[in-house]
Amino acid sequence: MKVYFASDFHLGAPEMGDDKQRELRLVRWLDRIKADADKIFLMGDLFDFWFEYSTVVPKGHVRILGKIAELIDNGIEIHFFIGNHDLWQFGYLEKETGLIMHEKPELMDLGGKHFLLAHGDAIGPGDNGYKFLRRIFTNKVNQCLFRWLHPDLGIRLAHWCTYRSRVGKKLHGRKLSPDMNAEELSQYKYVEAELQTHPEIDYAVFGHVHCPIERMMNTRTKFMFLGDWIEHFSYAVFDGKDLILTND
Repeated sequence: MKVYFASDFHLGAPEMGDDKQRELRLVRWLDRIKADADKIFLMGDLFDFWFEYSTVVPKGHVRILGKIAELIDNGIEIHFFIGNHDLWQFGYLEKETGLIMHEKPELMDLGGKHFLLAHGDAIGPGDNGYKFLRRIFTNKVNQCLFRWLHPDLGIRLAHWCTYRSRVGKKLHGRKLSPDMNAEELSQYKYVEAELQTHPEIDYAVFGHVHCPIERMMNTRTKFMFLGDWIEHFSYAVFDGKDLILTND
């Protein structure tokens, strides 16, 4: 039995191509791997924006939610690491589908190997501007105030903000490539610090950086960014011996 990892699907992003076809491709992938999957880790940003009102959730994407529920009902354990685009989950997905939710980085033993897992945002040094914004977004009072906005207005506003953020990153040359120096990134430095107290880590696996990248940090520890399901359609699979980065 295998363990699968994938991240950064951003379903619902209006400027990221045919959203329905990306969702269907993800559903087909889950259908294909269910034959040998023991666990599946969705490492954040399943949706481009998600906010649970008291009686309302964003419409659409019933196929992927139904497929997740089906696999869980059939005994496959599916974990979800909350990303920076789907911060506002308050129990609906967990209750309706059975997803196992994670809000912070986790150390896990999988098949006798030690994994450090996280979406990858707001960890390590730097990016203080985003960390400040994240505190605003996760503040209970601010979440309550946002809930008072009509969903049509609130969700439209959120999509506009995420779109403007992506445009800004491209304008400033922040599009990442497999040849980039991963050692300069805050996630890499975060793992370096974790290895001081947990030298047994075999694999450090993150999403957030939309490019598939892997590096050996030492003779034991493999560092990996999973890429995305927008351009790369990449994922990782652990077969009990090694963690392999591949694509659909």
